[in-house]
Amino acid sequence: MIRVAYQGEAGAYGEAAIRRHFGDAARPLPCPTFADVTATVRTGAAEWGVLPVENSIAGPIQPSLDALAASGLTVAGEVVVEIHHCLMALPGTTIEAITEVRSHPVALAQCTRFLTAHPHLRATPAWDTAGAARDLASSGDPTIAAIASRDAARIYGLEILATDIEDQSDNRTRFVIVKTPRR
Repeated sequence: MIRVAYQGEAGAYGEAAIRRHFGDAARPLPCPTFADVTATVRTGAAEWGVLPVENSIAGPIQPSLDALAASGLTVAGEVVVEIHHCLMALPGTTIEAITEVRSHPVALAQCTRFLTAHPHLRATPAWDTAGAARDLASSGDPTIAAIASRDAARIYGLEILATDIEDQSDNRTRFVIVKTPRR
């Protein structure tokens, strides 16, 4: 199995990019930051990495581009992933009970219309979409929700309250596949 680093937790869109590009031959390695992805590849702890570089709604993903530019890694390919966000909460929670929604800043930017239509929901940036879902599941707080993938809801046992809440139905993120120059 090849090891492929990505930013986020299980259920993140980066993990979906790995599955799309490498299939079952890959063992995804979650990393907290984009810089950690590049460091994991540079040190050989992973043979490959995936980095999101552009979203069709939010535009360039600058922290990822910065990590790539500073890394010395080679771009070996790309993969485009459809992004369909879900609002999720602890089982039995209603949207009216929620006061805060957590997700990665890029995901929050992709769901502006939904958040504007629900002014009682305060958007709070988190380090990762799936990480926000994981943290929600362990928090037990019924006033908090997360915006993440269907996979994240399934993995962390959360209930989906709204689907396809992204501003545009053709929402996509382009990921680059990176490796060390010697590979």
